[in-house]
Amino acid sequence: MPKAYEVIADDIPRRSAVRANTRHQWEKDRARKPEATRAKTGATEHDTGLEPRDLVFFTKYRVIRAAKDLAAAFGVPVGTELLERTYRTRYAAETSPFKLVTSYLVRDMIAANPDLLNESKEPWPGGTQNQLHTVGIELDRIEERFTARPPTPEEADELELPPGTSVILLRKTSYDINDRVVDISDITLPGDRTELLFTTSLERW
Repeated sequence: MPKAYEVIADDIPRRSAVRANTRHQWEKDRARKPEATRAKTGATEHDTGLEPRDLVFFTKYRVIRAAKDLAAAFGVPVGTELLERTYRTRYAAETSPFKLVTSYLVRDMIAANPDLLNESKEPWPGGTQNQLHTVGIELDRIEERFTARPPTPEEADELELPPGTSVILLRKTSYDINDRVVDISDITLPGDRTELLFTTSLERW
């Protein structure tokens, strides 16, 4: 697990997060473990080194109709019902979240398990990979695309960004073993407290 560290912004310590691509295999490995094991830690704890008791979690679910861009990304018709999930997780000693997350699932893909449509079940032990596992979906790969730009006023306010700080935008697309897009997440990361770490394992000659 990457070690989290603290940085100083405007003389206020802010807990940092290290987002490594190895986290996805870690999430898949734990997706089939017993609930008691899954409940001990989550992705935010993995990235920050914090414990569940250190975190404040918020989520909101709603069903929306896929607009053209999301419909194309999922490969479904415009107007297909999607479950939109908004997540915010913050360190209890702070007032701003580590990131802004909006996740989309095709409603019909997950409707066999009504609990997946119920925001009161969050935080879900084992996260999205375990949720998908409950309806027979196994992930094959995850594609992540990063860009950066100045924050909007709303983003700067919610993330409590120091002046001049950029945000990192992540579009995370998850594919199942049948090559279907099963989850799309749009994530806004604060540039002053996020480190991106990529480890590429190379096959031996």
